[in-house]
Amino acid sequence: MNKYKTAIIGCGRVSPFHTEAFAKNSDTAVLAATCDSVPERAEIQAAGYQKQIPGTTVRCYTDYKKMLSEIKPDIVSIATESGKHPEITIDCLNAGAHVICEKPMALSTSDADRMIAAAKNNGKKLTVCFQNRFNTPVKKLRTAVECGRLGRILHGMVQVRWIRNPDYYAEAPWRGTWEQDGGTLMNQCIHGIDLLQWLMADEPVRIQAQTRRYIRPIQAEDFGAAIVEFKNGAIGIIEGTACVYPEDLNETLSVFGEKGTAVIGGIAINAIETWRIADAETVGDTESNVLNQTENTPSVYGFGHAPLFRDCIMAIEENRQPAITGEEGRKAVELVLAIYKSQKTGRAVDLPCDFSTREMAGYFDD
Repeated sequence: MNKYKTAIIGCGRVSPFHTEAFAKNSDTAVLAATCDSVPERAEIQAAGYQKQIPGTTVRCYTDYKKMLSEIKPDIVSIATESGKHPEITIDCLNAGAHVICEKPMALSTSDADRMIAAAKNNGKKLTVCFQNRFNTPVKKLRTAVECGRLGRILHGMVQVRWIRNPDYYAEAPWRGTWEQDGGTLMNQCIHGIDLLQWLMADEPVRIQAQTRRYIRPIQAEDFGAAIVEFKNGAIGIIEGTACVYPEDLNETLSVFGEKGTAVIGGIAINAIETWRIADAETVGDTESNVLNQTENTPSVYGFGHAPLFRDCIMAIEENRQPAITGEEGRKAVELVLAIYKSQKTGRAVDLPCDFSTREMAGYFDD
């Protein structure tokens, strides 16, 4: 088993989960460098890793290109502003590193395509951080859907009801901008949107949406709702908001089939709330047996980063594709962009959809 040299680019809000994920995979990976335009942030993450893995040396950088040249990492995780993901990812891939990129991988379908092409052209792995796919309840539901236990999937719903107050946006001015982020659907809700499309057992073909900027001091939306039509006739419903008072309420995923109903809730889609499937008695996972299958997480980030990082490392070791490839990461991005296009045009949007958050610049200011 190889031990891979790793690095982190972007040491803001989500980066401690990347640091921890590398530390939890210390048998196969070692963090060699952290990089951030603010030196203190890189130093904090380096110190955090060294505390978890004593005796290690982590170098700190403010220039990621210099870091790539000097460290020559095998794997780089990217946790910068969303709008910078494509350029940095492509630079890392071209430098010979495999990449784990935070969500959303890009803010346009064309940039996502460039990232996927760069991974293929360089023979490197590209993993996108949709870590909630690794939640135990989510994996259980995915297996049930794949095995046909819910029968024909009729409709599904994802609800993300959180709060992001003005201080959240003030601490990082790129948040909520069309150039570097998008709104609550692209930032907060994209995990749930990814899970919805992943569990509906077919590809989306059309979307109709309404978004609003109600009360948050941002350029983009702080509320969105959409109806997604899938190729098999199933319907998906998306509801996302950053305006819940006074604190995060829930993130809930519901799937309804002809032979089963499943609801996963909690703060980060981490708790089975309803499990009513026709063959449950036969299989031995009745609702009373599975309601305690909860991963008690203190935050909306959950526990999925470490197994996601592990999967990427093993994909390299076993020369296979990671569970969440660039192609998989692109799907949720395209759905959110189709929502934006539907809002802008006032019409239903057919998929595939070529769009960018930048095409929404100034929309709510008109």
